[in-house]
Amino acid sequence: MSRVVHLHIGAPKTGTTYLQDRLRLNHSSLAKNGVLIPTTRQVRPGARSDLFHFRAALDLLDQDWGGSPGHAKGAWDSMVRRVDRAHGNVVISHEILAGAEPDKVAKAMNDLADHEVHVVYSARDLGRQLPAAWQESIKQGRKWGFRRFINSYENGKSFFFREAMDLPAVLTTWGAKLPPERIHVVTVPHERGPNGDELWLRFCRAFGIDPAWAPLDSERDNRSLGVAETSLLRKLNRRLELGMHRDATYDNLIREILAQEVLVARDTVPVRLSPERHDFAEEQGERWIEWIKASGVDVVGDLDDLRPRRPAEGEVWRNPDRVRAKLELSAALDALTVMTREAAEASSTGGPMTQRVRNTARRLRDR
Repeated sequence: MSRVVHLHIGAPKTGTTYLQDRLRLNHSSLAKNGVLIPTTRQVRPGARSDLFHFRAALDLLDQDWGGSPGHAKGAWDSMVRRVDRAHGNVVISHEILAGAEPDKVAKAMNDLADHEVHVVYSARDLGRQLPAAWQESIKQGRKWGFRRFINSYENGKSFFFREAMDLPAVLTTWGAKLPPERIHVVTVPHERGPNGDELWLRFCRAFGIDPAWAPLDSERDNRSLGVAETSLLRKLNRRLELGMHRDATYDNLIREILAQEVLVARDTVPVRLSPERHDFAEEQGERWIEWIKASGVDVVGDLDDLRPRRPAEGEVWRNPDRVRAKLELSAALDALTVMTREAAEASSTGGPMTQRVRNTARRLRDR
């Protein structure tokens, strides 16, 4: 039976965390209206259907990180089986798919060849996207400075965010065998809309979802850190010698608790693109818009959202690579407070944190 499969491939830092959680929360309601969000099993309260989509994407891309070795093996085939058994339309969503190589895209299209595949790509102007992507890379364990990150992007150096955020390249690869009307570009609005849900409404239009089918809102998002918090986390990555593919325990402790709950909640100076970099961001925005117009792909939103906005006159730019020690110290004390409580709780409950803390302290002492 042929059905429509909406394959949302990214890009990262375009509201994907919120989108995936809202789809999860409304899984049952959407299913009653003929929209399937594939999961490994029946969704229970607190379950994370987006983890299944993450593992399926990892498996398709032949990647293996974010969990124990082999944790994603077989997930893509499992996803395809659920799509084949579905009785309604399907939404698959994960942002790591955006940078897929042509052979991986060909495999996905071949595996879903019995269905009408639509590719959905959410895009945001580089004036907002580049600072957010740099911070996300730091959350994932990278150690590079903001200037080096921007230079790498501008110079075309290959790395995940570069491959995933180049709109023409991504859609040329993913749309190679699709008619343009099956490729949908969702632009991330500069303003959230009167009810703060403009991006969600655009996603709904791209997926063919009536917003009334998904009434439950999500409180999950992937908010950005400020300059002091990102600088602190970057130095912590250096000190702990963490890499991009660290284990799930570190990911939960540093990314989910420290970054997403503690540091992101602080009132701080946001990371912004430096004034001399705006010309490049504007040039890329115009290149994207020209490509979209020439390609004939479907646009959900306003193309003007892909044009970066320059800072207001008189606004002072803060260099994320040169942060005042006082600001970093304040962030560090907040972080130390939470980490101390986490270690104490793990110790009192007999959890594995105690030995890990001891090992880390020993390694730092012996440096």
